Amino acid sequence: MKRVLVSGALGKMGSEVIKAVRQAADLEVAAGVDPRAEYDVDGVKMFTELAPAITATKPDVVVDFTQPGVVVENLKTCYELGVRAVVGTTGLTADDVEKLKRELVREDWAALIAPNFAIGAILMMRFAQEAARYFPNVEIIEYHHSQKKDAPSGTAIKTAEMINQVLTGQRETNPDEFEKLPGARGAASSAVHIHSVRLPGYVAHQEVIFSSAGQLLTIKHDSTHRESFMPGVLLAIRKIGELEGIVYGLEQIL
Repeated sequence: MKRVLVSGALGKMGSEVIKAVRQAADLEVAAGVDPRAEYDVDGVKMFTELAPAITATKPDVVVDFTQPGVVVENLKTCYELGVRAVVGTTGLTADDVEKLKRELVREDWAALIAPNFAIGAILMMRFAQEAARYFPNVEIIEYHHSQKKDAPSGTAIKTAEMINQVLTGQRETNPDEFEKLPGARGAASSAVHIHSVRLPGYVAHQEVIFSSAGQLLTIKHDSTHRESFMPGVLLAIRKIGELEGIVYGLEQIL
C-alpha cells in the first residue's frame, strides 16, 4: 500500500486528489498539508507545513497542487527528506525545470512535473505538434477559471514549446501590424502567440488554431471537471518509484 501525502489539500485539485487516492485499492492518504488547515478534515490528518508532515507521517510520495510561489521550495523539501514527488502546480518555467534538473540529482529520488494530467490534453499537444509540421501559421487560445493565478497556463506554454521544436516554413506576418492596446495579440512564445482567457465557469480548456490558404484546422481539448486529471495523477503516483531525477511531462510515463 503506497502512502500519499497531498500538499495543497484544501484546494480544489488537492481535494480531488484525496478523493481519488481514497478510491484506489492500492493507495492510501497519509495526510494533507495546507496553510489554511485548522483541524483534520474528513478523517485526514492535516498539517500547515510540509516538512513536519513528512517527518510525522513518512509518506511514499508527495502530490503537490499548491501555488507557483512555493512549489520550488516544496520540491527541495521533498528532495532533502528523500520523498518522491508528483507535481501538478503550474507556473514553473522551462528555465525553472532545467535548474531543478541540475540541482536535485540523486539516484534514490525522483519528481514528475506535469503541466497537465489529463490524457486528452497530452494527446492534444502531441496532435498539435504533428500538425505544426505542415501548418506554420498557428495560435493558441487557453481558457481557465477566474481563480487561476498564472497566465499563460503551463499547458499552453508546453504546447508552444512542442510546436516551436518542429515549426518550419514561412509564417505569414503583417509588417504593418500594431497593437492599439498592449497585449492585444497575446504573449509570444517564439513564433506562437498565446491568448489567455480567465472567466468563472471554465475549468481548463485549450484550442490550437492552424491555418493556411483556404482552410483552418482546430485541435481542442476541454476538461469539464477536475476528475479528468485524476487517472494521470494516479498513474504518476504508481510510476514515480521507477523514475530518477526530474521528469517533465506526463507523456514520459504513458
